[in-house]
Amino acid sequence: MDKFSFLNAAHTAYFAELYDQYLQFPDSVEPSWRAFFQGFDFGLDSAESVMVETHESLKLTIPGTNNVVEIPDNLQKEFQVVELINGYRTRGHLFTKTNPVRNRRTYTPTIDKENFGLTDADLDTEFAAGKILGIGNAPLRKILKHLQNIYCESIGVEYMYIRKPEEIKWIQEKLNVNENGPQFGVDEKKHILKKLNEAVSFENFLHTKYVGQKRFSLEGGESLIPALDALIEKAAEYGVKQFVMGMAHRGRLNVLTNIFGKSAKDIFSEFDGKDYEMRVFDGDVKYHLGWTSDRTTDNGNRININIAPNPSHLETVGPVVEGITRAKQDHHYPDDFSKVLPIVVHGDAAIAGQGVVYEVIQMAQLDGYKTNGTVHIVVNNQVGFTTNYLDARSSTYCTDVGKVTLSPVLHVNADDAEAVVHATLFALDFRMKFKRDVFIDLLGYRKYGHNEGDEPRFTQPKLYKAIAAHENVRDIYAAKLKSEGVIEGDYVSELEKNYKATLEEKLEDSRKEDKTVITPFMENEWKGFNLALREEMLEAVDTKYSREKLDKIAEVITKLPEDKKFIRKIQRLINDRNAMYFERNSLDWAMGELLAYGTLLEEGHDVRISGQDVERGTFSHRHAVTKVEDSEEEVVLLEKLGENQGKFHIYNSLLSEYGVVGFDYGYAMANPNTLTIWEAQFGDFSNGAQIMLDQYISAAEDKWKLQNGLTMLLPHGYEGQGAEHSSARMERYLQLCAKDNMFVADCTTPANFFHLLRRQLKASYRKPLVVFTPKSLLRHPKAVSTIEELTDGTFQEIIDDASVTPKEVKTLVFCTGKFYYDLLQAREDKGRNDVALVRLEQLFPLNNDKIKEIIAKYDCEDVVWAQEEPRNMGAWNHLLMHLDFARNFRVASRRFYASPAAGSATRDKKRQNEVIEYVFDKTQDNMNK
Repeated sequence: MDKFSFLNAAHTAYFAELYDQYLQFPDSVEPSWRAFFQGFDFGLDSAESVMVETHESLKLTIPGTNNVVEIPDNLQKEFQVVELINGYRTRGHLFTKTNPVRNRRTYTPTIDKENFGLTDADLDTEFAAGKILGIGNAPLRKILKHLQNIYCESIGVEYMYIRKPEEIKWIQEKLNVNENGPQFGVDEKKHILKKLNEAVSFENFLHTKYVGQKRFSLEGGESLIPALDALIEKAAEYGVKQFVMGMAHRGRLNVLTNIFGKSAKDIFSEFDGKDYEMRVFDGDVKYHLGWTSDRTTDNGNRININIAPNPSHLETVGPVVEGITRAKQDHHYPDDFSKVLPIVVHGDAAIAGQGVVYEVIQMAQLDGYKTNGTVHIVVNNQVGFTTNYLDARSSTYCTDVGKVTLSPVLHVNADDAEAVVHATLFALDFRMKFKRDVFIDLLGYRKYGHNEGDEPRFTQPKLYKAIAAHENVRDIYAAKLKSEGVIEGDYVSELEKNYKATLEEKLEDSRKEDKTVITPFMENEWKGFNLALREEMLEAVDTKYSREKLDKIAEVITKLPEDKKFIRKIQRLINDRNAMYFERNSLDWAMGELLAYGTLLEEGHDVRISGQDVERGTFSHRHAVTKVEDSEEEVVLLEKLGENQGKFHIYNSLLSEYGVVGFDYGYAMANPNTLTIWEAQFGDFSNGAQIMLDQYISAAEDKWKLQNGLTMLLPHGYEGQGAEHSSARMERYLQLCAKDNMFVADCTTPANFFHLLRRQLKASYRKPLVVFTPKSLLRHPKAVSTIEELTDGTFQEIIDDASVTPKEVKTLVFCTGKFYYDLLQAREDKGRNDVALVRLEQLFPLNNDKIKEIIAKYDCEDVVWAQEEPRNMGAWNHLLMHLDFARNFRVASRRFYASPAAGSATRDKKRQNEVIEYVFDKTQDNMNK
């Protein structure tokens, strides 16, 4: 007992603070004290405890020791008050007043004082534990009131799961200021009211003028507008120069008008359904369009604000926003990422239910994808489409996914406008201080159905009865300001009348115009680039490169530092690259690829590559990053080309396709002078990113007037390894091809790949590029190129057969990719010089005229399309759609199959041989048996 005898004499405040530290961070407390507090907790919680309670004190043993400690009654109470404080910190958010239209679910145990061993008799007792809260020694009554105000009013805060003491301490100190409540001046309050009036009046105006039209109204969540306004104004004071925002349709038109400054005239034109000014542009619904503008804040700061276009897949825009942000950070502010702020506005059902949110959140702290913290705001309607929140998720909150990265979450009552703005500024302060994500859960409601034509009472009659009788947030706030004497009389009606008069004027102006004009997104980033039609895409682009300069690049990337030790395989591989360039003049795929990057870097362009295992390459061919054997220090030879070279960014990605493709698409969208590449580990991994392919990559130029030069590398080829990973599903990409929307290629030589990559940046336009890249060809002895083919060549859409005499050819075979080499080997084995093998290197857009010329050149009756994929896969159906004369081709392919390939290597080889045999002998047709 002597060890802790000083408990009777020492200051209780010290013990209270120490116990508070133990409850939050047990490992930070000195071991003997940790054992003491464990004993105290054990003594209070366990019915089997050896604790003996008296009217003055309690005695307990320390677990694992024979020490018996007598704790004075006053100190025991102090500890219980500390536990009460900790209870509010960890569970207070469950008992808040954050829901404007529903009663909260009940949770047990509650945070009533009785659950912590305290009673009414303790209310007027003064406790030193008040110092933990910054209010000094205080009666329990005052401590409870303070805790209620901080944790259980209009803002509920979740943060106690954070593992960094400095962040916990910062949050707690921040919460103690004004008891986590706003303290705005008269002008600030009037400004909040002004923004609320704009939000409410805009929706009312549209509801009156465009009856029944979909607009995905913000009504029930209008406090988002003053929140975003305050966020942008305050962030500009922090030095933020650019904002990138993503949100789905709910409230988007309101945000475009009242935050981003898009003219209501343009929105009215879109509501009126007018045709577009541009003929080669199909457009999209008004609540999907993007916008870029410059804004001058109230303090005179000039900022750039962007809201990215968004399809109906609500959360798809999240990774795109992060990619745009990172591109702007890398390009404009590489030394201070905080100057570009991403804001993502979610719906409650979407953030909980759509998996890409989790993928994006897992990117938040990764070197290749971090953006120094995103402010996430959930416009929580408490209804997803027609689904009640109880059916929409298993988690308590829709924002629980944010806890994955230990991000703080603030749940706010959307009817308390000042609390909403206060919470938003709190979130901004956290992001700027700690460069991490933060979440705001804005609990409101949805006044109408999913869209304005729905009847929500079909599925939520009780809820919508309450909503129908509920005042809007502007009127609630106006009444509050009147009671405070901040405004009086007709202040609000005058605000509304003046704003609506402006809208009437814009409506009248819009109806004088016949066409809708779509302003390009991020137009400043795209100066000098033209939209290209199919004809221009088929024109040759000069991708030649000086031999002298190429020699210098080759010298750098084929020599490892001599003062560092590398594993033998790497040393041998790099030495072989030196020999293949400087001795053999026979370059393999990896060498052609790395030289393409090197030439672009030398010309001042940046190159970004990401994907699973891209640093070495899935098939261990690239080795763009090498590791020192003992220290694992990274050596990137492409970074050593010269002082004025571009930046080479290469990152092994997390195991994500949807999120990473979205990120890299956004990156390419914001930086057209960077070669941005996503490489799939295997081509069929891109299945996980199908939404990005459908909604952005293939359609964005038509829908949103957006160019994008993202390059996707998809390993493809049948090597007898089974159904998985043989096929990159080229048929899916080719089905998405139309007019002039993207390039699709299946190269067979390092030189052609070299020129294809360079064309992505040397052209005066940008198009997405899908490349079906090889696996076995990475080391195939015939898949090589000469230096001269790199320096003096150009990309070849079609490679004719230079090894045959046209007049002797009886069978003309068109093929693509790796299958060419299988056919080439068979031709050599059979001695068939009467068969010409022509490679289609670019599958879209097809150069129909050149294909016709080749057919005319050989002038033979037997024209074959040969592919190793099943008949219902691969490029065959694509050819039928785009070449009217392809219907006359003899088709050599595997039969129709549901699975891309057989699991048995023996069976796979048999099928492959059947196809090859049929190419050379049409009597061997087993395709339909």
